[in-house]
Amino acid sequence: MTGALGTGGSRSAPEPVPGVRVLLDARPLQDAERAPTTATYLAELLAAFAADPLRGESFALFLQAGQPDPTTGPRIAGLEIVGRRLLPPTRLLRAGALTIDPFLLRGASLGAAWRAEASGAVGSVYHAAGGAAPLASGVPVVVTLLDLAPWELPRAYQSTPAKRFGQRLRGRILRDAAAVIVGSTAAARATRRLLHVRRERIRIVGLAPRASFDPSAARRAAEEAARLGLPERYFVYPGRYDARQDLGTLLRALASLAGGPAPSADAPWPPRLVLVGASPEDRAALARAAAREGVGELVSYAPYLATERLAAVVAGARAVVLPLLSEVAGLPAIEALACGTPVVASAVGALPELVAGAGILVEPRDPARLAAALAAAWSDESVHDRLVNEARARAAAAARTWSDVARETRVVYASVARPSIG
Repeated sequence: MTGALGTGGSRSAPEPVPGVRVLLDARPLQDAERAPTTATYLAELLAAFAADPLRGESFALFLQAGQPDPTTGPRIAGLEIVGRRLLPPTRLLRAGALTIDPFLLRGASLGAAWRAEASGAVGSVYHAAGGAAPLASGVPVVVTLLDLAPWELPRAYQSTPAKRFGQRLRGRILRDAAAVIVGSTAAARATRRLLHVRRERIRIVGLAPRASFDPSAARRAAEEAARLGLPERYFVYPGRYDARQDLGTLLRALASLAGGPAPSADAPWPPRLVLVGASPEDRAALARAAAREGVGELVSYAPYLATERLAAVVAGARAVVLPLLSEVAGLPAIEALACGTPVVASAVGALPELVAGAGILVEPRDPARLAAALAAAWSDESVHDRLVNEARARAAAAARTWSDVARETRVVYASVARPSIG
């Protein structure tokens, strides 16, 4: 069961959990391409809450003014939403938002928890996912930590005084939070090491794949590949395009493979790579980088895809490739394995724990070792078959859903909720 540094996913009968008033920053849902993991987390968690309403539970949502409201759709129609507060577009301030948001959210939270008990709630919590949380709002704060890159890669994420101050403020809020939710024991250890969060405040609630990511997605793979003009055999990278990634090493690894002999006459050579979801600016930069390495013809691009289409592309891939420098959530790996697709990834963060024997793990920034891993997954049928079988076995053994995530998250809420004053 879920607890301080405990793993989620127990299949025993859950104990009844009292309902809580949840104050939630839903702005990442309004800009899903900018923060895809956070947006996925919030969308799936709210949908799971809505599918299984809890007596006394209600939500106060914070949204950005001037943007479409994604919290009115049918997936969350079952939620008891007591109010929506519109906030100014602080993201336009870039690094300044790190400093302004905690104070802005503190003001927005005032009164949102008032008289929650009148509707049957045992108290209130503020749940933050994605980084923004109120400072000293008087409401217990629960933070889901989906990213540690600002502290693991300080040169990239703390390069100016404003960014350094904002991240120090975030660190203080995390240390003061009533509970910090992470998805793995590796993330829990890193949170304690980098942010000095007290052990008893860390709760492990593992993530789950979206429903479209399962072995049946393979039945749509050939059709989707034809629709996108993808090669018959390909690797896929479904991640983000920022400083967390090690795409330069991936391109150099491809270049070394393209310049060498084919290890097998039975497979096309050299390997092909599909990059999904790059913005036009990212795609242009990646195309230039691929051309410099001489692998421009080996790289294909797919647009930002709806969930079912992305699942089909992942299910049809020879492997999902995740060259990363920092990774806490591991959702692309979780979803790849749920489809039965192996993973070739950097041995960083949560990935060794999540992937284990269902993939090949290499040290980051090592193009030679990454090239060897790619060659094995591409051309060695015995290696590939073993990885696929392990991926399917792990998916079947875990069988984790977002209902599990929601149930365990509600346990965290109930354990820290505080009655409102007034």
